[in-house]
Amino acid sequence: MEEEAAVKKPLKWFDAISMNVIYLAITLRSQTLTPLIVPLLVQQFVGDETKGTSYGNLRLVSLMVALLVQALAGQLSDRSTSRLGKRRPFIMVSGILEVIAFLTLGVIAGTMEGMAGYAALFAIIIFSMVSSNIGHGAAQGLIPDLVPTEQRGRYSAIKAFFELPLPLIIVAFSVSKMVSAGNIWGALIFISVVMLVGVALTMFVRETPQKGPAEPIDWLAIGRLVAMTLSFTAIILLVGWGVKKLLPLLQGLPEVQSTIMISIVGVVGMIIAVALGVIFSVRISLGKEANKRPAFTWWVVNRLAFLVGANNLSSFVLYFIQERFPQYQGAAAAGPTSRLMLVVGISILVISLPSGWLTDKFGKKPLIFISGILAAVGTLLVILTPNMSLIYVGGILIGLASGIFFVANWALGTELVPQKEAGRWLGISNLAGAGAGAIGGYIGGPIGDGAGYIVLMGLYGFLFLFSTIALLKINPSKEGLSTVSAANE
Repeated sequence: MEEEAAVKKPLKWFDAISMNVIYLAITLRSQTLTPLIVPLLVQQFVGDETKGTSYGNLRLVSLMVALLVQALAGQLSDRSTSRLGKRRPFIMVSGILEVIAFLTLGVIAGTMEGMAGYAALFAIIIFSMVSSNIGHGAAQGLIPDLVPTEQRGRYSAIKAFFELPLPLIIVAFSVSKMVSAGNIWGALIFISVVMLVGVALTMFVRETPQKGPAEPIDWLAIGRLVAMTLSFTAIILLVGWGVKKLLPLLQGLPEVQSTIMISIVGVVGMIIAVALGVIFSVRISLGKEANKRPAFTWWVVNRLAFLVGANNLSSFVLYFIQERFPQYQGAAAAGPTSRLMLVVGISILVISLPSGWLTDKFGKKPLIFISGILAAVGTLLVILTPNMSLIYVGGILIGLASGIFFVANWALGTELVPQKEAGRWLGISNLAGAGAGAIGGYIGGPIGDGAGYIVLMGLYGFLFLFSTIALLKINPSKEGLSTVSAANE
């Protein structure tokens, strides 16, 4: 009853800001560290020969930690009886720990070198992933907790504004210039201030504390979550090990044959990791229930395959620009990297709202299919053009494709799950969010080192195409999962 009362409580205009401003801090963190500071530091510590492999290892471990911590934080905050409310204590602790992580990262960047520096960087990024996802997992409960159903659309739109275009614009026009000038401390202090301001504003969220004893922790659900994470990680490690073993053999072939064979091995390895990783993880998480809805499993495969391409284009684009354009070396590549990400982000923003209308008019699967083809074409343009201006055009195509995909794919996913357990089933889709960077980074990094980052970008383009193939396996009507029947469950 207390929860219902909180939902019905009248909301003020500033509630939309206080509930969502934390996403600005979280995304600004990721858009500063992932494509800019961390790749540069990895390159600084390990050198050019193994920078992709080293960065891929870091991405794998950190993202699997994120997958587990975010889900655990969400479950634990559900049961919190703190006087500050269910979510705010987690967000406050998260913000404080993140600032400690940022400042420590600055010390590491300025005082360490070699493999000792890489080991310290590895450790602090893992710590930052834990601290960041403590707050992220809890923050995702604020809108469902406090906003009436009929107002959630507008609150989610404000969330999207804080989460996507605003941080990309800030990075492009301020943070990237600091990083390009070698002022890593300036960038880290800037995102620390934004984090503290975001946390402070979130403390104005009018949460009503839960009364009564806390619900017992569901250890079985946590055990399944841990088993799912370990299984997914093991599959990525196994496939990555196989690819790494084959690379030295393939590099001994004539150049053209070597490039072709490495490309084939890379694509096949990523596809195996995507398909097997999802199939095993979904079955571990849902048990026999997964067999009743195979379309859901293939929906996650489709989502993960697309995101492997989309997420890792941004992760490795700095190395790609350094390779493609000799004039942009070291920190100088941070500027064009952030501008390309800005172009992609604005394109996503522009197409997101029209995509809802297009999805309703033409159907979900046709729009998802088109998005995969459009993203592949955009990637091809990015790879082939020798002109930075045309690369931005490719970025626009990728951004438009991503915006269409995010809307149509999520709409399809909500149709494929039991409505009474939508949160549980849709929560598994985070396999795609975290798994994309892990697969693309851990398997793709060594390929970038061995065959070049132009080849690696091409592999991500093939993953867009594979996502359209997985789409063919999704047939809700054969399972009796039409929109009407799902709504009546």
